[in-house]
Amino acid sequence: MPEAARDRILGRLRAAPPAAPPTSDFAVMANKSWPPGERYARLKRNMETVRAEFVETSEADWPSAVWEFVRAQGWSSLAYGPTTEAGKRLSEARPAAGGVRLVAYDRPIEELKSELFENVDAGFTTTRGGIAETGGLILWPSPEEPRLLSLVPPVHLALLDTAAIHDTFWQAMRSEGWARAMPPNALLVSGPSKTADIEQTLAYGVHGPKRLVIFAIRR
Repeated sequence: MPEAARDRILGRLRAAPPAAPPTSDFAVMANKSWPPGERYARLKRNMETVRAEFVETSEADWPSAVWEFVRAQGWSSLAYGPTTEAGKRLSEARPAAGGVRLVAYDRPIEELKSELFENVDAGFTTTRGGIAETGGLILWPSPEEPRLLSLVPPVHLALLDTAAIHDTFWQAMRSEGWARAMPPNALLVSGPSKTADIEQTLAYGVHGPKRLVIFAIRR
């Protein structure tokens, strides 16, 4: 194409008024909802279908519920984020004669890798909330509670406030303003890690935790 013709075309494109964004109708998602009392039941039912486990507890009792569960499993170590509010409460509630080591994720992964990959029975994290429609937890990794806490240990213990369960993924993004700020890898977790071969045979724990245990704070 001759240079003059190219310049004329580009000039017309640059001079054209900006196109208005297309109109989007989100009514279907905006109107999909369940009564607050039904959101947790729906989330729990959907997640149990894919082998998630639930321990129901209260705001006051969840630290002791976690420790009772850990001792019942016969575990010797639990990784956690020591500077989060939940991490502090978990540490303070540790039984004096429990015999379970708390492994603090408070160092660069290069210094913690051997411990985290070889000597930890479970990892404990908080959650941002959940999604009732599909059944899933919202994880919001941070420097205080890195992604590897929920990915590397063979069991993931997750703390869920049932008052923070949204109806749908769309509503979670809208109500919390995700467009304004998100971590590098916000996550939706529906159950333990699983994969399948060409014959559709499911295998659990291949690429992450083989168990997901949710400590649900009932409101």
